[in-house]
Amino acid sequence: MKILWVFAHPERRSLNGSLMDEGLAQLEALGHEYRVSDLYAMDFKPVVDAADFRGVGGAGCDRLFVGDAQERAYRERRLGEDVRGEQEKIEWADVLVCHFPLWWFGPPAILKGWFDRVLVQGFAFGLKDARGRTRRYGDGGLVGKRALIVTSVGARESGFGARGVHGEAEEVLFPLLHGTFWYTGAAALPPFVVYGADRADDGVFAHYAAELRKRLAELGTAEPIAYRHENSADYDDDLVLDPECAPGRTGLGVHTAQPDERGRLNPSEAKDGSGPRIPGRPVQ
Repeated sequence: MKILWVFAHPERRSLNGSLMDEGLAQLEALGHEYRVSDLYAMDFKPVVDAADFRGVGGAGCDRLFVGDAQERAYRERRLGEDVRGEQEKIEWADVLVCHFPLWWFGPPAILKGWFDRVLVQGFAFGLKDARGRTRRYGDGGLVGKRALIVTSVGARESGFGARGVHGEAEEVLFPLLHGTFWYTGAAALPPFVVYGADRADDGVFAHYAAELRKRLAELGTAEPIAYRHENSADYDDDLVLDPECAPGRTGLGVHTAQPDERGRLNPSEAKDGSGPRIPGRPVQ
């Protein structure tokens, strides 16, 4: 497999930097190809502005309409070389690994800026299928790829448990796992979280290094998070979850199909007799 490892930490000699070294060594030992985008070392510009689009304003006027300008600049190959270079790495890769410390319950600004500037409309999202529907949440420019978050937190693991004060880690990372990876079509793998990073000693590092090696050995076979596809029978035309899915429940968790759910029949499939399907699978 081909892996793009996007690293966002200001200190290369940090626990995270050492974990990346362990991870890259494991990928090499497994025979995988990899490329690294070390955003701080690259001095990657994290801010979207008009300079990104080389004079393309968008929407036929002199004001900047970011989404439209992104798409036009992408299609006309007028995006900056730094952005296009990262897009080419994504196109090359089978798996995207995003590695960062969790700051204020999100990624460092430089990584957020990487998402903003690189995953542009027309490349990662804003695409249409053959029926004219928007391709997102299980479909999009990154469909067919896998994505893994590797992150560290200062808090204990118990604080990120089912009743922990910080919230469950998978829900804390929902904006990235579901709102970025899954939105653009990439299958989101369960995140790899290093707990108690501020107090980690050699023994703790050795434990997490070994666990990371195991996770990387399963990159191609691990079961992704079972997020539901937007273009499926699970959602109505207003993008609201069908009452038969996760009945009586609300919150972020309802957008993950449970193991006991059975394939449900989409109205369009019922007409052509194609039969039931697995929950969350897109309607073709």
